[in-house]
Amino acid sequence: MEAAELWEIALRSLWVAGLATLLAALPAVPLGLWLALKGGGGFFGRALLYAGLALPSVVVGLFFYLLLSRSGPLGSLGLLYTPYAMVLAEAVLAFPLIAAFVLSGARGRVEEVRLLVRSLGGREGQVLPTLFWESRRTLAAALAAGFGGAISEVGAATLVGGDIRHHTRVLTTAIVVETRKGELESALALGFILLGVALLVTALLIILERE
Repeated sequence: MEAAELWEIALRSLWVAGLATLLAALPAVPLGLWLALKGGGGFFGRALLYAGLALPSVVVGLFFYLLLSRSGPLGSLGLLYTPYAMVLAEAVLAFPLIAAFVLSGARGRVEEVRLLVRSLGGREGQVLPTLFWESRRTLAAALAAGFGGAISEVGAATLVGGDIRHHTRVLTTAIVVETRKGELESALALGFILLGVALLVTALLIILERE
């Protein structure tokens, strides 16, 4: 595999995983904070959320395949075997990771933040945005977890992306293909790039966390 193709696959992987993480974070972060304010959402709320952490990626991929296939309800959109289908599937997988991290990190700060808001003459409605700001370090960890789950995913990406060369092939699916072909050098190179991308994004989030 040529170097140009390696970097093409790496950039596509970064784009798909990054967009999936952002898409998942938009509802996951507010949900995690809201559940923290409500005492964790009760046993069933937490159980449902944490069960999502063990959601099989192949099942998610199958769901979106059926949804986006020509005979499916959204088949007319023509999203199957496109990077956008991969973004949707990976966002679903990243969602419980981000929400669970936010809930776990913010839950212990709720009373502290509520007392702070009240001492400054604020209202109950100001607790949520204040909790968001005070939990920004937790948010960085949550985004790192979500991104890691998205970029390392292979099952759903294969089902809804099809691993089409120069179109939907990403690092994880390319590693599988190159290993099956016996091209271990290319597979190792892709593996090192995958590790490098994950470490780079994590390092950037840690830097933002310290700001």
